[in-house]
Amino acid sequence: MQTYLQSFNILTQAEIEIFVADASPRRLKKGEFFITENKICKEVAFIKSGILRSYYTSANAEEYTYCLTFPNQFMTAYSSLITGSPTAENIQAMSDVDLLIIKKEVIDTLAASSINGLKLLKTIAEQQYLHLEKRVFMYQKDAAKARYLEIFKNHPDYIKQVPVKYLASFLGITPRHLSRLRKEIT
Repeated sequence: MQTYLQSFNILTQAEIEIFVADASPRRLKKGEFFITENKICKEVAFIKSGILRSYYTSANAEEYTYCLTFPNQFMTAYSSLITGSPTAENIQAMSDVDLLIIKKEVIDTLAASSINGLKLLKTIAEQQYLHLEKRVFMYQKDAAKARYLEIFKNHPDYIKQVPVKYLASFLGITPRHLSRLRKEIT
């Protein structure tokens, strides 16, 4: 996490060390949850290793995967974290996952006590927005093959760990279509 925070070139080394010191390790086994729907999220996870899947369940009990998060990224049920309302999403480990957990109070203290902390949080929020916008545009504009190639290009080793049904849901295609794409590409 220290290297990730340094990459923004916003926090001083002392601020980074304080932030990292307040993080606590957590390990999730494959299939365990970081958070489940109807709970209030009060922490942010930094993924050291493994993959997290974010999904929601529709009214007819179908699961829709809308986010896969890989190592060296932050993950949280963001709307719940900022509003204090229960989340509608589930965040589940797709593999064994090692996390560093930062409590909301630590984040709030950083923002209140340091202009650099406020700048960092703003930058991370902007990056998350841009990532979400890119995903929405890709989902609406690109063909399934282009969506698959994008994730394959960026995370070739990790997507092999994601079950076909979840990866297909993330890409907005059927598992059968995903299998055809994989055969065509490899």
